[in-house]
Amino acid sequence: MITQRRARHTLSLDRQLAQAVAASKAPAISRAVAILRLLGERDSPLGVHSIAKVLGLAPSTCLYLLRALVAEELVSFDRDTKRYAQEAGVLTIAQQWLRRNHFTELAQPLMDQIGQSFGVTVAGMRIVGLQHIVVVAVSRSNSSIRLSMQIGSRFPALISATGRCVAAFGGHPEGDVETRFKALRWDKPPTFQAWRSQVERTRALGFALDEENYMAGLTVLAAPVWTRGKLSHALVVIGPSGALRRSGLPKLQKSLLDSARILTTQLGGDATSG
Repeated sequence: MITQRRARHTLSLDRQLAQAVAASKAPAISRAVAILRLLGERDSPLGVHSIAKVLGLAPSTCLYLLRALVAEELVSFDRDTKRYAQEAGVLTIAQQWLRRNHFTELAQPLMDQIGQSFGVTVAGMRIVGLQHIVVVAVSRSNSSIRLSMQIGSRFPALISATGRCVAAFGGHPEGDVETRFKALRWDKPPTFQAWRSQVERTRALGFALDEENYMAGLTVLAAPVWTRGKLSHALVVIGPSGALRRSGLPKLQKSLLDSARILTTQLGGDATSG
């Protein structure tokens, strides 16, 4: 089942990348970034024709961009297999951001404690407006069920429990939220009216709960984290629904919310926000 979900997620990401390339007003930059993101999402290298097909590019255009990325040491090329992969040069671009990203170093011990105590996967998400949420930290428990979630993975901003936090605390116009909501893909899609009720409940409780809407059989919880008065991150817990109920969902909710409040205080936010 997890493999099927990963396949659906990969297909969704491919579509998003292709749509971004098609809509871009700076096509050369958008295409190069899309290639880097595509290679970063895949577990194995890709050939030029595979990359071009996913992104809707002419193979000659794709090859030109790949050669430029190889020259900048952002992409590697295997002469034997004729395939491309992300190169370590991408890390040099991220170094400055990593040096000033205090969220990850502060969140990791809190995430590890939750993961080990409740046998769940815990993720730290960076919220980028209404566009995306990005995985910036991960803690995996010793549970026999472990979900595939990689640092750098992107998801639509309004999806699952994190999306309810974005809608509840992000201050976005209702019309923009509804438009984005209609483009989401769920295993068990809620109606917009039902989802809005859940958003209001999130605002009242201070955390969000997704019970098998996003992924059948899985429950997702998310608690918002503020930096200087702005919703910046979320702590997210993912686990099998039955196992979470057996381990004590109310205790997990409290632990998650307490950890998010600690992080908000450490990051200079307002622990009473939302």
